[in-house]
Amino acid sequence: MRYIADTTEFQITEPTIVTLGKFDGRHRGHQKLLRAMKDLKGKTGWATAIFTFSIAPAAVMKGEPETVITTSLERRRNMEKMDIDYLVEYPFDDQVRRMAPEDFVVQILSGRMKAAAIVVGPDCSFGYQGAGNAELLRKLAASCGYSLYVIEKEQDEDRHRDISSTYIREELACGNVAKANELLGEPYAIHGKVVHGNHIGGAVLGFPTANLIPPAIKRLPRYGVYVSRVLVDGVYYQGVTNIGKKPTVEGDNPPGAETYIMGLDRDIYGSTIEVQLLDFIRGERKFDSLEELKEQISRDKEAAAGFFEKKFK
Repeated sequence: MRYIADTTEFQITEPTIVTLGKFDGRHRGHQKLLRAMKDLKGKTGWATAIFTFSIAPAAVMKGEPETVITTSLERRRNMEKMDIDYLVEYPFDDQVRRMAPEDFVVQILSGRMKAAAIVVGPDCSFGYQGAGNAELLRKLAASCGYSLYVIEKEQDEDRHRDISSTYIREELACGNVAKANELLGEPYAIHGKVVHGNHIGGAVLGFPTANLIPPAIKRLPRYGVYVSRVLVDGVYYQGVTNIGKKPTVEGDNPPGAETYIMGLDRDIYGSTIEVQLLDFIRGERKFDSLEELKEQISRDKEAAAGFFEKKFK
């Protein structure tokens, strides 16, 4: 995959099948769009290309950071998994923010992206104040020389609701990672390098843990304890993960993911791992003592073991 980031000076020279959006989470709705692009590539031989912004436009407009389900690095990995040919992360500067929707289509999608086909959802928006939509793309198709494909949104049949990043964020806020994972079509995950913590897990509690401190932009689920699956050096391990600030431990602890990895007894400090959250066990709470916390962690381990035993029975 060719990754083009933080530059307005690029030119794709081959015909492409383009889609545009934030692609936060690469959920089942996104996957439906991407499958349509891959099917079209199989028929035409054109390259697949995603246009997105390096910073979410909403964050710029509000003047404050917007948390995301997947960071830019995670989004890049996701698109590599889907065998996308081009990922463009365009800078959301003042010029593009004020660009008329027609100019955006002509200059960027048709021009720099060399779109021979554009694949979007029915609610797509672009250009100044989000005024561009699927109808405008349809009007400009002939003059710009691309074909337009509007793909209906994927629905959660249980609740008769469109699958969206907003919907997934709501479920994460409740700690309902099982539902969030269903909507994502894969487990919600946190990637990162294992860093040194306060060493209470191993030295005091007897449960050595791997600590990740995700970037502040990463949307974390409700603080609490989760059943997890951990990818270390290509091998998956069962785990128990605490998301939050560890209120029982003294000090101002940054929000993070602290994981006890079952069956792993070697030093992995400095290693890059992936922690996938599978199910909610309990909310985060402050214990009266480390001994009480230790007893609760033992119960959390039992709950996680029961989850895996039931799931893989």
